[in-house]
Amino acid sequence: MKKVRIGAAQGFYGDTLEPAVETAKRGEIQYLCFDCLAELTLAILAKDRTRDPDAGYTKDVPSAMRTLLPLAREKGFKILTNGGGINPLGAWREVIKVARELELEDLKVAVVTGDDILPRLAELRGKGVSLQDLETGRSFDSLKAPLMFANAYLGSWPIVEALRRGADVVITGRTTDTAQFLAPLIYEFDWGEEDWDRLAQGILMGHLMECSGQSTGGNFSGNWWEIDDLDRIGFPVAEVDSDGTFVLTKTEGTGGLVCVDTVKEQMLYEIHNPAAYVTPDVVVDFTTATLKDVGLNRVLVKGATGKPRPDALKAVMGYEDGYMGQVMIGYAWPDAMKKARAAERIIRNIMARRGWEYEEIHTSFVGYNSLHGSTVQGDEEELNEVYLRMAVRAKTKADAAKFRRLFPPLALNGPPGLGGLTGMETRQLVGMWSTLIPRELIENSVEIHVEVVGVDGTGAA
Repeated sequence: MKKVRIGAAQGFYGDTLEPAVETAKRGEIQYLCFDCLAELTLAILAKDRTRDPDAGYTKDVPSAMRTLLPLAREKGFKILTNGGGINPLGAWREVIKVARELELEDLKVAVVTGDDILPRLAELRGKGVSLQDLETGRSFDSLKAPLMFANAYLGSWPIVEALRRGADVVITGRTTDTAQFLAPLIYEFDWGEEDWDRLAQGILMGHLMECSGQSTGGNFSGNWWEIDDLDRIGFPVAEVDSDGTFVLTKTEGTGGLVCVDTVKEQMLYEIHNPAAYVTPDVVVDFTTATLKDVGLNRVLVKGATGKPRPDALKAVMGYEDGYMGQVMIGYAWPDAMKKARAAERIIRNIMARRGWEYEEIHTSFVGYNSLHGSTVQGDEEELNEVYLRMAVRAKTKADAAKFRRLFPPLALNGPPGLGGLTGMETRQLVGMWSTLIPRELIENSVEIHVEVVGVDGTGAA
């Protein structure tokens, strides 16, 4: 019986590449799939693009490809990534450049575009799309701040088409987290667009793999201290049958743990309604799925069911939303918390006297309540040290920057025992706006291009 073996690579922009290299060398995979994007990532990439119009893809794409492409050639697996971010064409050109430098022959590098709707917003409004915010119900007309990016979530089918055109590497922009993982299954098993249950199993498999080590022992809330060798954790590998049933495992000899509990935690991660997990490819019911340990580091997953895909695709837009100024200042025992609270009062009094007004002022005490907030009710008296963290949201960069200048004088003019002063650079804040768009208005604009590198040894197609 035919099986498809898929390995997970990075689970976010900046994730370690070492487990992916281990999987590439010894995982006996046919596909290595990246999920590099979150809404936060798009904001980071949008800021990159404001500084350099040629940027906007994950910066580690070239270095990752320089490491992995020779292994892909040697072992015979394909690479799929949404590391193209908000500039997939830029990432595509970088991968082609790397492939040429490596003098690879007959490597087909594909790019999927069409998710970027920023240049099309007026056109979409003209066709009756409201672009109303999903979260708040706000009218798009009420959004006055400049937009930094706007991208629709694409599903698996454009990637499938790229594979059908022979692609060895597929670069995309904003696809769903699971799209890179489902696409090889559709392609290999020739699943149809209405094979809802098989597609549902493929989405579940992708969901379990999209966050790299989170299903192989990373971030585990069970007996995490009993898990061996997290310093060389193995990322998930899936062995998938044609009906979508799969075993989740990892490369033999790597660290980490794959068991029902580690897999179950990832299964519930970021799931609002487990009976209706909405993707562009299928609406998945996770409640019908079963998980079973079938060996050391092997979990059998089957039974997820699917319903017809939605008529609309989600899009996320990012807009300029002011600036953040932030400072941390530390105080030592005795009376560490009293000193930190006194420093906060001094700063707030100075701001009031000068008439400085901010849209938000946030205070937390690192070492006491910075993670649990107002729920903390512990003893404040005997803390060895406390860091006062204050942050403001300002309309302008200058207003955010001047906030930091209030703190250095505390070294001589404030409470005793100051042990550290750190200030992060003033940062631009990005507001998020989610909306729905009829899928045909997006999918009609999707394009796929394939470049063949190294034909006849010339280094170019």
